[in-house]
Amino acid sequence: MDAEVFGQFIEQLWRYVHERLIPAEKEVIAANAIPAEILDEMREMGLFGLTMPEEYGGAGMNTSQYVETIRVLSYALPAYRSITSINLGMVCTALKKSGTEEQKAEWLPRLAAGQIACFGLTEPGSGSDSAAMQTTAVKDGNGYILNGSKRYITNAPFAKLGLIMARTSKEPLPKNAHVSAFLVDMEKAGVTVGKPDKKMGQEGSQIADIYLDDVHVDGDALLGGEEGQGFRTAMMSLDNGRLSVAAASAGYARRILDTAMKYALERKAFGEPISQFQLIQAMLADSESEIYAAECMLKDACAKVDAGEPSLLPAASTKLFASEMCGRVADRCVQIHGGAGYLAEYEAERFFRDSRIYRIYEGTSQIMQLVIAKNMLRNFAAGGQA
Repeated sequence: MDAEVFGQFIEQLWRYVHERLIPAEKEVIAANAIPAEILDEMREMGLFGLTMPEEYGGAGMNTSQYVETIRVLSYALPAYRSITSINLGMVCTALKKSGTEEQKAEWLPRLAAGQIACFGLTEPGSGSDSAAMQTTAVKDGNGYILNGSKRYITNAPFAKLGLIMARTSKEPLPKNAHVSAFLVDMEKAGVTVGKPDKKMGQEGSQIADIYLDDVHVDGDALLGGEEGQGFRTAMMSLDNGRLSVAAASAGYARRILDTAMKYALERKAFGEPISQFQLIQAMLADSESEIYAAECMLKDACAKVDAGEPSLLPAASTKLFASEMCGRVADRCVQIHGGAGYLAEYEAERFFRDSRIYRIYEGTSQIMQLVIAKNMLRNFAAGGQA
């Protein structure tokens, strides 16, 4: 997207976030769903098609523009990002990089127009451990029969398309070649979505289990038309997803810090605002410094992606730091509120609950540490530097 047009779009989005989305948060929380009229507005603004190529009805944003959009959007309730993020990140990335021309032509315009997608990797007994994946895809003529279940799938209750990972080989193969990816119409016979799970936070964003019972898909549902590429596609898509979570963490942390500052300026103790107390100021200063660091990491990581440079290490590092940072800022916000921070009538309590999932989404902090360390050691052994 042209830089000037993007700047205008961000200004428009900032106003929409503050004038429309934030005032609607109580309604979203009460219903645990985004109102249909707001979803329609978000579709009209093109928020479901930011990363889709222009020829398929999208905005054609590069990674830096997309991640900045997510950061601005994430100043509001996390549900607004969550409903768009699977379309924009993992599913769009997988289709653009691995899909056939026919698959792109069928699905990208629908995703850009606002049909909601979900990403089915995690199972009751497996997540990052693909060798333990139980969902199977067995050849059936020109197509496949899918059986299995997926757990904690964001947007499953709303999704029209599922990018489902399944094993096409009974035995684990080198480089996870036993895992393939399938584009599954969620209204197909045999696809069942469970009740939305009750969660610690992030009201309005729904997750649920997906059950696949003898689901027949045609051969053209196999992403890229090639078996054994599913896990590679998933991991490739996760780099984008991790940057989205990092942007969400940075955007929400800014909202949390602003709320903490507002309270500190208004709340008085010993005859003066608590913002005048040095230990309160220290918490505010630490939060500002960490948010700024996360924002700088985001810009650098996205620039590397847009330049075609290796992005696994910077994406994992940014996600790890930003998600942990958001948790620390939320904790300080509660602390600055004192006893009020523990009450549901204040936003600090919700911020604390909402931010906790960012350390788990798209790979836990511990998985990020393993990813970073393994790649550092591999790179150092190969070339003498991390």
